[in-house]
Amino acid sequence: MRPVNVAIIYYSATGTVHALALAAAEGAEKAGAHVRLRKVAELAPPEAISANPAWARHIRDTADIAEVDLDDLAWADAVLFGTPSRFGNPASQLRAFIDTTGPLWFRGELADKVYSAFTASNTAHGGQESTLLALGNTFYHWGGVIVPPGYTDPVQFQSGNPYGTSHVVGDGPPGEVSLQAARHQARRVVDTAASLRAGRIG
Repeated sequence: MRPVNVAIIYYSATGTVHALALAAAEGAEKAGAHVRLRKVAELAPPEAISANPAWARHIRDTADIAEVDLDDLAWADAVLFGTPSRFGNPASQLRAFIDTTGPLWFRGELADKVYSAFTASNTAHGGQESTLLALGNTFYHWGGVIVPPGYTDPVQFQSGNPYGTSHVVGDGPPGEVSLQAARHQARRVVDTAASLRAGRIG
């Protein structure tokens, strides 16, 4: 049986969610998955980006990462979405991509895949859980199988978020607890997707 195909689709302005996405990719690959790491298109005006040196630097540093297209979703058995929290919701850049998925949804090509999500916010109560729950609303419409990390690994008792990996940007770059939580979440997604595929084949 072929390995599970996992797409990790994210938006990151200054690099925090990107770091979580890299950790998720590492966890998925170690679990035996084929992984596509994809960023969504940047929609912010150049003047806004250039006004924030960290934002401009991150765009330069990740220029080699391919932008997502609908084929990446069609290819995947499982998808992890990463986004900063924007007023308790996913970033508009990620939403803009999601809004292009209607044709796949209409043909039923997004149903029965495994979905999960991770996020970051500036403060501890900056909308992390509501952002992950908001992404869940999309997964419901797609007919997806939502796989959260829950408290299935000791690291979750340190990171404190059973909905999906999250990080507080005000605490600095993601440390080992957040990165390990992302790795665990991705492994859980891969294992669940593999079990589902095996059951369907069987």
